[in-house]
Amino acid sequence: MTDPTPVRTAAEQATYAAGLRDAESKAIGMFAEIEGLIKPGVSEKQLSDAIHQLGLERHGLRTHWHKRVIRSGENTLKPFEENPPDRVIGSDDVLIVDLGPVFEAWEADFGRTYVLGEDAEKLALRDALEPIWRDVKAQYDARPTMTGDELYAIAVKAANEAGYDFGAPIAGHIVGSFPHERIPKDKLTLYIAEGNHNSMVTTGKGGYDRHWILEIHLRDKKGRFQGFYEQLLTVN
Repeated sequence: MTDPTPVRTAAEQATYAAGLRDAESKAIGMFAEIEGLIKPGVSEKQLSDAIHQLGLERHGLRTHWHKRVIRSGENTLKPFEENPPDRVIGSDDVLIVDLGPVFEAWEADFGRTYVLGEDAEKLALRDALEPIWRDVKAQYDARPTMTGDELYAIAVKAANEAGYDFGAPIAGHIVGSFPHERIPKDKLTLYIAEGNHNSMVTTGKGGYDRHWILEIHLRDKKGRFQGFYEQLLTVN
């Protein structure tokens, strides 16, 4: 017989949430430095290697809980699981950076979109990401017991109303102490996705409240490029 899941005190829950908040704060600081590395003529792999070195030297970062995702131009359209051919970043490009750094025992998952050049459509997509993220979060905050399916539908609707397609089959996932909870062969229960009819307010491993990352993926209606914005949903 397995031991029952422990019941955590409010103080323990607050400490857990604070660990995630601190990890994200460190990721924000790291991304501020990453911005200075982005320039045309550098390949995605070169930028990824430079980010790895920056994390190691400046932040003591040795572990990422998921692969570094650095994609530009048409590569931004590729699903997370794919590994498209390396591409040189152009002077008029969209670029996404998606990292899952582990700071001490805590996971962060943070993603941003950058635009090189002055293309009005690319800039408009980039600038739409954060307001849509905040709108979707506000709708979640008004009813946090909603299901993953319901929140995914809200994200898709918000993207469509802004004039974009939603460019991914998920709009987020859980995050936690490293390594976070996983259910073998289950690509639904712990994701903000169509078909997940579980409430977002649930208890996870160790008796802690599950915390979630919210992702917004905006795809240009002509299918030329895509943008991405993600950060913690459930820890303010």
